Amino acid sequence: MRILIITIGSRGDVQPYVALGKGLQSAGHEVMVATASSFESFVTDNGLDFFPMSNGLVDLLMNDTGRGAIEEIRGVFGAIKTHFKLIKTIKPIMRELMQDCWDASSEFGPDFIAYNSKVPGAHIAEKLKIPCALAIPFPQLVPSREMPTLGMPELGPLNKASYGIVRAFMGLYGGFLNEWRTKTLGLGKAPRFGGLHHMADGTPVPVLHCFSEHVVPRPTDWPECAYVTGYWFLEDDLKPSEELAAFLETGDPPVYVGFGSMSGRKPEKVTKIVVDALKAANVRGIIATGWGGLADTDLPDSILRIKQAPHEWLFRRVAAVVHHGGAGTTAAGLRAGRPTVISPFFGDQGFWGKRVYDLGVGTIPIPQRKLTTEKLTKAIRDVTGSASIRAKAKRIGEMIASEDGVEKAVSIIEHLGPEKPCQPRSKPIISQHGIQNRRGRGL
Repeated sequence: MRILIITIGSRGDVQPYVALGKGLQSAGHEVMVATASSFESFVTDNGLDFFPMSNGLVDLLMNDTGRGAIEEIRGVFGAIKTHFKLIKTIKPIMRELMQDCWDASSEFGPDFIAYNSKVPGAHIAEKLKIPCALAIPFPQLVPSREMPTLGMPELGPLNKASYGIVRAFMGLYGGFLNEWRTKTLGLGKAPRFGGLHHMADGTPVPVLHCFSEHVVPRPTDWPECAYVTGYWFLEDDLKPSEELAAFLETGDPPVYVGFGSMSGRKPEKVTKIVVDALKAANVRGIIATGWGGLADTDLPDSILRIKQAPHEWLFRRVAAVVHHGGAGTTAAGLRAGRPTVISPFFGDQGFWGKRVYDLGVGTIPIPQRKLTTEKLTKAIRDVTGSASIRAKAKRIGEMIASEDGVEKAVSIIEHLGPEKPCQPRSKPIISQHGIQNRRGRGL
């Protein structure tokens, strides 16, 4: 099959899909990943064809407007309020992204589309009359009586009704979505407040959830087309720097702290809290500055600042991990069997913080807006000093390590796909960057 993977967002919204793409390619399928242009080298260096989409959403997350909005989000209703404030900014970005998605599909001619929840993959599959699957790293869209949608508290018998909030929220974009469906795709209007995991005619779209059932048990009332595959890990070959390797060898295992691309508008304040907490807890530390996530500062010899490092390699060598609760970082820390402290900003991050706490492998999450030196110091002491937390984290890590989420996802996609072999291309792939070879690099 020719399989198009469409995803947009930060690094955590791209890396699992690259892992899936590599798995599909190894199984003999032809794969193209369409995502923000800033991830071109990341995708092509992993041997996958690439289609560059608008970087507008990524840029919004990084500028002062986006960072300020993130700081103000309080649960699902806070997210809706923030979207109302930013809707004039977001709508042009989304219009461009939808067109990019169609351009990628028109160019590649896929037999199957796998897409994340920020892009209109089902609408394009409807136009092309091909199968598709929604692929997401958290349980947000398939209603269940056993858990509420992300951002909502436990509501008991009303849990399932909470998913209607998400559908209503997506109605904010119904106008220009239908304009795009009718003018660009030549389709009729989609039903108002239709399910995000349904085609326009009500046919359910298969949903691949790339997390472990050991972390989030699959609800018993989910339909058969809602799958839990296990995590999609990307085994990168990024080598640690000599400085990092030497630091790890010169003392006790340190505590890792990194907030990815999340920092808010005052990264210097966050950095001071982190440094002071590591010193107060009397532990060595590694601070990852990430994608602008933490400010540079002078540090004592007991703390090393790094820009990036392979999580899979590094996390096995630390005492605990402290981070924002992104799905990918949470998964890497859990697979490494390390105790976890999560300080969430927004979105699914609070959900993962609560799961870590409920599993007994970390402390109760500390929202970024409430993060203080005293709270972080206590959390670090708790996870590094508790034999129970360490033992439970080790056990969860062993169970996750025994899974192969990519292999399972590949098998499901092959089952869902059209019953026809992939026909080899007779010409090179063309992208907005010109003629490319099969690895996506310019000739």
